[in-house]
Amino acid sequence: MAKSTYIIAGDIGGTNSRFSLHLPGQREHLCMQIYANEKALRDAPDFHHATLKPFLEKCCVEVEQWKSLGGEEAIRSQVQVVACLATAGPVKTNNTVFMTNMGDRGQVIDGNEIEKCQDGLLSVVVRCKLVNDFVGQGYGILDLNLVNECVELVPGSIAKIDHLGPKACVGAGTGLGECFLTKSSLRPELGYECYPSEGGHADFVPRGVLEVQLLEYLKEKFDCDNRVSVERVVSGRGLANVYEFLAQYFPERVDIDVHEQFLNASDQQGRVIGENAEKKGSLTALATEIMLSAYGAEVGNACLKFLPTGGMFVTGGLTPKNIGMIQGKDSLFMKAYLDKGRMNPLLETIPLFAVLTEDVGLRGARVCAEREFNARTQSNGVH
Repeated sequence: MAKSTYIIAGDIGGTNSRFSLHLPGQREHLCMQIYANEKALRDAPDFHHATLKPFLEKCCVEVEQWKSLGGEEAIRSQVQVVACLATAGPVKTNNTVFMTNMGDRGQVIDGNEIEKCQDGLLSVVVRCKLVNDFVGQGYGILDLNLVNECVELVPGSIAKIDHLGPKACVGAGTGLGECFLTKSSLRPELGYECYPSEGGHADFVPRGVLEVQLLEYLKEKFDCDNRVSVERVVSGRGLANVYEFLAQYFPERVDIDVHEQFLNASDQQGRVIGENAEKKGSLTALATEIMLSAYGAEVGNACLKFLPTGGMFVTGGLTPKNIGMIQGKDSLFMKAYLDKGRMNPLLETIPLFAVLTEDVGLRGARVCAEREFNARTQSNGVH
C-alpha cells in the first residue's frame, strides 16, 4: 500500500523550536506547536526525542487524517513524513548542525540520525533536511504580505522594489542571522534562490566612547584578544551582555529589583531587559538603545555589502518587540542605518522593511520541505 506523505516544517532557534505539519502544496498547517528548548531538552537524550517526537504524538491526537487511521501502529504503516528543519547554526555537508546558542554546551542536531530512528512515531520521518535558519527566513520573506505584515522603514519602499534585484535579510533574536537571495536575470521565472551567511559573527564596531568601553568589556568576558562579533551586542543575549556591562560601569544607577530579576533569569535575561526598557533614564533603556543603534548600523552594513535592491528585510523576534524604537527617521536604529557617510544617498534607495510576524522561518522551512518532497516524488514516485 502506498503511504500518504506529509510535510513537517521546523524553525529551530536558540530559545524555541517551532513545528508545523502540512499536506504537500498546502500553506495552511494541520497542526503546530512551539517548544521551549531549555525545558524540552532537560531530560531528553537528544533533540529529536525532546521536540520532534512529542510533536508527532500531538499530530497523532489532533490531526483528523491521522486520527482516522486508528492508532500509532496504523499511522506508522500508512504515513511518511518529509521534514525540513531551519536551524540556528552553520549546516555541515553531512546534514548535521551544532547549535551554539542552544543550552550551555550547545546541541547537535543530526538529520541522518532522525531519518534512521525507529523509535515510535519518529519512524515515519523518511527525510529530514537541515538548512540554516536564515535560509528558512530568506524563503519565508517571499511569502510576506508587505502591506499587512511589514513596516516600511524607508518611505515608499514597496514602490522602490526591483523585482530582479537581490534581497537580503538580517534578524536579531536569541542570536543574529543574515542571508541573501538572488534571481537569475536569464531565467527569472525560476524565482529566488537563498544563500546562508554567518554575517552575524562579523566584527562589532563601536560607534562612541561608551561603546569602546563596552568592546573592551566584551573582549575580556569572552577572552578575545582583538575583536568580538556583532552578535554579542545585537541579539537577546547581546542585550543581556550590554546591560551587564552598564551595571558594572554605572553601579550607582542599578535598579535593585530589576537587577535581581536579571540575575535569576537564566537564558531569559534579555527578556528582562526588554520588559523594562521603557523606564526612562534606566540602564535597561540605555542597554536597549545601544543594542538598537548597533542593530541599525549592522543592517546598513549588510545593505552596503549585498545592495539588496529587491528589498532588505529586518526580521527576528527583537524587531516586532521594539518596532516603536526602530521605525521613524529619528529613531536610533534609522540614524545608525543611515550613518554611512558618502553612501547615505545609496542606502536611501534600498527598499527597507521591518517584519512584524515571527513565523517567517517556519514559512521558509515549509518551502524547503516542499522542494524535498518534489525531489523525492520525481525520483521515487512518492504519493
